[in-house]
Amino acid sequence: MSATSTKLPLLKLDQISKQFGATAALTRASFELMPGEVHALMGENGAGKSTLMKILAGNVARDHGDIYIDGTRVEISDPASAREHKIAIIHQEINTVREMSIAENLALGVEPRTKLGVLDRGRMRREAREKMQLIGLNLDPDTPIGALSIGMQQMVEIARAASEEARILVLDEPTAALSRAETEHLYEIIEDSRARGMGLIYITHRMEEVWRLADRVTVFRDGHTVGTREREEIEPADVVRMMVGRDLGDLYHHEERVPGEPVLEVENLEGNGIGPVTFNVRAGEVVCFAGLIGSGRTEMARLVFGAEPATAGSIRLNGQKFSPAHPDQAISHGVSMVPENRKEEALFLDHTVEDNIAISSLGKFSPGGVLKLRTIRKKVRELMTYLHLRQNAITLSARSLSGGNQQKAVLARILLTEARLLILDEPTRGVDVGAKREIYELIDELARQGKAILMISSDLPEAIGTSDRILVMRQGRIAAELPSAQTSEEEVMAYATGTSNKEQQS
Repeated sequence: MSATSTKLPLLKLDQISKQFGATAALTRASFELMPGEVHALMGENGAGKSTLMKILAGNVARDHGDIYIDGTRVEISDPASAREHKIAIIHQEINTVREMSIAENLALGVEPRTKLGVLDRGRMRREAREKMQLIGLNLDPDTPIGALSIGMQQMVEIARAASEEARILVLDEPTAALSRAETEHLYEIIEDSRARGMGLIYITHRMEEVWRLADRVTVFRDGHTVGTREREEIEPADVVRMMVGRDLGDLYHHEERVPGEPVLEVENLEGNGIGPVTFNVRAGEVVCFAGLIGSGRTEMARLVFGAEPATAGSIRLNGQKFSPAHPDQAISHGVSMVPENRKEEALFLDHTVEDNIAISSLGKFSPGGVLKLRTIRKKVRELMTYLHLRQNAITLSARSLSGGNQQKAVLARILLTEARLLILDEPTRGVDVGAKREIYELIDELARQGKAILMISSDLPEAIGTSDRILVMRQGRIAAELPSAQTSEEEVMAYATGTSNKEQQS
């Protein structure tokens, strides 16, 4: 029997509306979740998904509409009342305290006390172990959570939700920072939770996850509910059409590119736990580093960008020796980078979009030490138009933008530097399908302008579909170089895991 055949929904969000100033974030949006169902919630960034979930979590008050649990109308006025109704949310942005231990993080808000009112640390550690055991996690409770990978921090968050015996679990882009093994573990947890009658709301931009996990799909667009479909009744193209209101065609299509002379030449480079690695990136070429999380892809890029010191080897940029000791030096030599974690490493969240775009190019607009503010604003507006960022966002804080628009602001910054070598680390992570298409088109256009593009991607269809060559990393070294037009996801993964017969024979 299908989970959706049960007559009474576990959760019903009925005609929910929310206005932020002049902006309607939600307009009579509705959503239902059945017991034992995985219900995918999809839509472009800014479609209203996050606002609806913040209302469900008690972080945002709705203007109109009703919330029902098991057919009974309820009020969720704050996060505490959401927990009382057995609602747990795993946010895309990790909500842990990095300086505290795993045990301390798991006990936040429910700290065990002795009879004298003193924090019972022994009990706190025991309870942390019990919570982690619920999802098969075996970690030392005293480990500082900041020492864990983003993926493992996500697992700790899931352990917290499991320990609260949630009946409704919201997972917002849960695999964005997970390794392949961690993702498979999460899928097992989801299947177990579904079997126990939990209702799961799964927010993702990854179609393959929807088709593997979901029972139903609901699509939001511009704050409205576009429709709900049984997963067996639709194809990925149908979902995309519902999300963007048009047919995007082939997401990765680009004509053959003809690379020029090498812009970046790396020889026997070592440092930051990787190497030696040797490769080049030519003008008008997109080279993508693929591999498992922890394989050294990002560390390699940080060496090239001067964010980490190299201990051996050499780098040549435009034929000249290049040894950046700091990212400022890389930028001054025509190298720009979009880091993997835009919120922690790329954006000044409480500053304006204009400030965020201009920050790396102020030297160009300050002859004699005086900033030419009108010229800066003119250039920023031109880039915003080029990247389809709405003009009234120029004075908004970067924090207020959707994930896709935040990424566009970071891309605008590197375009303003007029760099010749662009390093793009996970350029579409947490970005909706419409914005992905725009970013892919931008990458292709920049390559055709003669830019050299070094990309890092965990999304294998993206890696193959947007690049000219793929360099597969494993254990800090390049395991294979593959022409993108002649390889497959299976071949890339075989080299990434060390199971390729070709490599073993070589």
